[in-house]
Amino acid sequence: MSKPTDSELIILHLLWEKGPSTVREINDALNDLPAAQRSSRRESGEVGYTTTLKLMQIMYEKGLLEREEDGRTHRYTALVSEQDTKEVLLQNFMETTFRGSAMDLVLQALGGHDANPDELEKIK
Repeated sequence: MSKPTDSELIILHLLWEKGPSTVREINDALNDLPAAQRSSRRESGEVGYTTTLKLMQIMYEKGLLEREEDGRTHRYTALVSEQDTKEVLLQNFMETTFRGSAMDLVLQALGGHDANPDELEKIK
């Protein structure tokens, strides 16, 4: 599976939440998000329709989305599951940031958090 960019991941989250959607529906949903959630690079302003269209076309070419054509309307569906995507991203993060050590990852996550006994049991 191809690792999605930050912008692609936002679109995937919307598709997982909404199900099959048109570019217009995703673009409207993107613009309903707070600006800080739309992209790590965008501080304000709306996401243009053509930007969303281009991103979704790229995602289709990368195999992240499938597209159904109904006349002039294209309905996109995520081809990758949320769980598989999380696993790929977490594995990549763990490899690059913690040199593959799951223990270091968990210790770092717990370092800034006081875990209660129930949480610790679940982690075990």
